[in-house]
Amino acid sequence: MRIGIDCRMFGLKFTGIGRCAYELVKHLIEKNSQLENPHQIVLFFNKNEYHEFSESKNVKKILVNAQHYSIKEQTKFLYKLYKEKLDVVHFPHFNVPLLYRRPYTVTIHDLTLSLFPGNKMTKWYQRLAYYIVIRNAVKKAKKIIAVSENTKSDIMRMLRIPDKKIQVIYNGVGEEFEMIDDATQFKKTLDKYNIKKEFLLYTGVWRSHKNLPRLIHAFALIKHKYNLDLQLVITGKHDPYYPEARHATKILNLEKEVIFTGAVDEKELVHLYNAAAVYVLPSLYEGFGLPILESMKCGTPVAASNVSSIPEICGDGNAILFDPYNPEDMAEKINTLYRDPKLQIELIEKGMKRAQEFTWERMSEETYKLITTKFSK
Repeated sequence: MRIGIDCRMFGLKFTGIGRCAYELVKHLIEKNSQLENPHQIVLFFNKNEYHEFSESKNVKKILVNAQHYSIKEQTKFLYKLYKEKLDVVHFPHFNVPLLYRRPYTVTIHDLTLSLFPGNKMTKWYQRLAYYIVIRNAVKKAKKIIAVSENTKSDIMRMLRIPDKKIQVIYNGVGEEFEMIDDATQFKKTLDKYNIKKEFLLYTGVWRSHKNLPRLIHAFALIKHKYNLDLQLVITGKHDPYYPEARHATKILNLEKEVIFTGAVDEKELVHLYNAAAVYVLPSLYEGFGLPILESMKCGTPVAASNVSSIPEICGDGNAILFDPYNPEDMAEKINTLYRDPKLQIELIEKGMKRAQEFTWERMSEETYKLITTKFSK
């Protein structure tokens, strides 16, 4: 078989989807190399990732340089896909060229843009383009991978796709996320970001569905109503389209207590997970919620929203859940967890066991099986 994979989002700089594509390719190449008759794997990259990736036996890389939602995606990328005469292509994201007619599978991570279009996709034609592209991707796909049962349910309900066409394959959590017993290892990271107290941690982007203003309002209650002397650490690159978090911090006079680190590298991220008193995910919607598992694997208790896929990924009794629309409830649940060492130990132990159930190896194995079983000649 000739198997193509869209790697235009590949690597850690693309956050969740890039990580998924990276881990999938890594494990597929490893598994494929062990076969008596290996498949030909063809990877389609944009410029930076193309030059960083090294070809190996039975692996071919192709330079595309076609950004998502671009004319080149519909022309240049389309041409190169057809030129390779692939038996199947896997798209880790829904941006499939509209005129591509050969067999393909696609992973749908979430329907965030359908439910929370945010401050960037404000033009009618931008939202129309999104709708056309995602509808085309799921309609013509031979098989759809959903990263959670919740995402599968959303696809069925909102895009009217039948149950039998969708398979749930969970994401994994990297081996680099682990518990660090020696606190001196992350002292340098804490000093770098001026973290002087015990702290609550949020990691990720700042988009509207991430619900950061309500988290900051809850933090104000934690400080003033519950008298907890904590800091709140928020990672993620500053996004001028979403100033609400910084604005809330200023209005509530919390600028000395809320730390915006900006983008952090993976090593620093592991340090912050380990050092945090509580990891908080206040999202209104998640297709999967990878930071939940990353923090659990680092031995940090989790307080998270009780909506979308979040309870599914947390598992029964492995985290404390709150109403993300209610800062009072959020603050109360975080206070309860912070003041109860016995509950913390229980959630840490259960959370670490839960996180071990999600591996990139399993994700890749199930994806590989789906592709090779369904499309092999």
